[in-house]
Amino acid sequence: VLKISKTDAYEIYKEQNIEERLMQLIDIIISEIESARVEKEIRSKVHSKIEQSNKEYFLKEQIKEINKELGSDSQRDEEIEEFRKKLEEIKPHISKDTYKEVSKQLDRFARMHPDSGDSQQIHTYLEWVFELPFGKLTSKSLKVSDVKRELDNDHFSLVKPKDRIVEFFSVRELANRRGVSLDKSAGAILCFWGPPGVGKTSLANSIANALGRPLVRIALGGLEDVNELRGHRRTYVGAMPGRIVQGLIDAKSMDPVVVLDEVDKVGQNHRGDPTAVLLEILDPEQNVEYRDYYLNFNIDLSKAIFIATANDLSTIPAPLRDRMEFIDVNSYTPDEKLEIAKQYLIPQELKKHALKAEEFELRDDALKLLIDEYTRESGVRGLRRKIAGLMRQVATKMLINEELEKISIDIDDLPEYADKKVFEVSQIDKLPLVGVVNGLAWTAVGGDMLKIEAIKIKGKGLVKLTGSLGDVMKESAYIAFSVVKILIDNHKLAVAQEDIYNKYDLHIHVPEGATPKDGPSAGITMAVAIASILSEQKIDNSVAMTGELTLTGKVLPIGGLKEKLIAAYKAGVTKAIIPQKNFDRDIEDIPIEVLHAIKILPVVNIDEVLSEVLIPNESYQE
Repeated sequence: VLKISKTDAYEIYKEQNIEERLMQLIDIIISEIESARVEKEIRSKVHSKIEQSNKEYFLKEQIKEINKELGSDSQRDEEIEEFRKKLEEIKPHISKDTYKEVSKQLDRFARMHPDSGDSQQIHTYLEWVFELPFGKLTSKSLKVSDVKRELDNDHFSLVKPKDRIVEFFSVRELANRRGVSLDKSAGAILCFWGPPGVGKTSLANSIANALGRPLVRIALGGLEDVNELRGHRRTYVGAMPGRIVQGLIDAKSMDPVVVLDEVDKVGQNHRGDPTAVLLEILDPEQNVEYRDYYLNFNIDLSKAIFIATANDLSTIPAPLRDRMEFIDVNSYTPDEKLEIAKQYLIPQELKKHALKAEEFELRDDALKLLIDEYTRESGVRGLRRKIAGLMRQVATKMLINEELEKISIDIDDLPEYADKKVFEVSQIDKLPLVGVVNGLAWTAVGGDMLKIEAIKIKGKGLVKLTGSLGDVMKESAYIAFSVVKILIDNHKLAVAQEDIYNKYDLHIHVPEGATPKDGPSAGITMAVAIASILSEQKIDNSVAMTGELTLTGKVLPIGGLKEKLIAAYKAGVTKAIIPQKNFDRDIEDIPIEVLHAIKILPVVNIDEVLSEVLIPNESYQE
């Protein structure tokens, strides 16, 4: 039956021509046939899609049932449920924004296909989040007595640093007892600074033990990429949280003692300046809302105690220095190293090498030689390595010869166990000499005594400098020459010839030419060498000196006095000339054994220096 519309039927009815009427009818039939064909095609496609959907559904249901039998699907569901449970557990300890962000990522994870790349990325993110120890605190009640006892048990000497640490925590204990809230801005960050191996990190470890907190060490040496601290954004491949967040996770606590090691060696490049992140971390006003780029929410760092360590304060940016209170951890004297080795290093290394105390003995004379001529350092790190080397050899010998019950090492045995001496201790000359003076220097490994030599050669008053001297030290030599010329012109320094300084060239040399040297503290030493060579007066060989010299002959203060005087003590010096200002402010820091062995001569100007060290020709007898 052909169904046509009323309009089409009316048009056919109106047409009087039979042929035209048939043509209209044929058009309608063709149109209906085409419509039927299209409809059939559509139905076929829809049917195919429905069949495909039914097939996929059927297969998925089969896979689901198989996974259930294997336990894999339920494992993912259980994991999602476990994540939700953890989120509710930490909810009281996190902000609303944090809860919202984590919940959002968890919902995305639940909706995603397990095999998609984003699913794995979010899974990793959620694992990092739920490893964070939100709300977990490990510190016990603060007792200064515990801090003091722990510091004394773990460290020999270091009286001033230990006293300052005790004072720092005394304020906090008193505030806790009286229920007083300390001003956040008053909580300065402690920074232990000093040469390598003197116990800076060890002090932080003792603080952590006394407070019952875990220790987190973040090495900053050579760090240039800000993302290393703050984390990488999750759009990057292999992104992960920054070192601060990872430190909290490792500590399993939100209140660890965090050591920012070698804060003076932080660099910067096109990826940003890590110093800016450190400023935020160390600012009590800002670190309550520290944001890690990877996590994308704020973390409260205010419960953690931050302690920095550094070797050189001059390389720390000024804004960062303002956040810190610096505690100077000085070099050890030879006597202190001896006691540290006997009380700490040897017992600790015995345990590490499975030796008993009665099986190993290192005599004091051998230990002193080990300190003086096998190591050259401010701390005891190298000394520990040398002692460990001795113990390895002892352990080997005891295994080879089981009849050995004890090995004792004295000064004569040391070359057999420790090979040749590595360093020679600088010693004073046996007799006074013209143009040779004992100077005192401060190096990265402690103090040292440097001899400065001067000779005169016929010439026109020129000055030649050798010995790998830096610009500042060269300028000190030129100043010293000018000062001595003024002394000669004013008849304060007797010379054999008038206008002698214009008739000779001076050559000043500082031995160990391969070692770079710089700084202004050799000013008076060079002046003495020049005065000696021009006046032909010998210099007292028992004297060593240090001090910056001005053009007017004044002696200015210098740095590293303790280390310099320790070097003088080891070299056999009996008198040391130092600036008066150093004597006034630093003499309390000098070890008592050094003060007993060396007479300290404070001076204000070069006249006092020359009167103490130059030996008049007529009074000297060889």
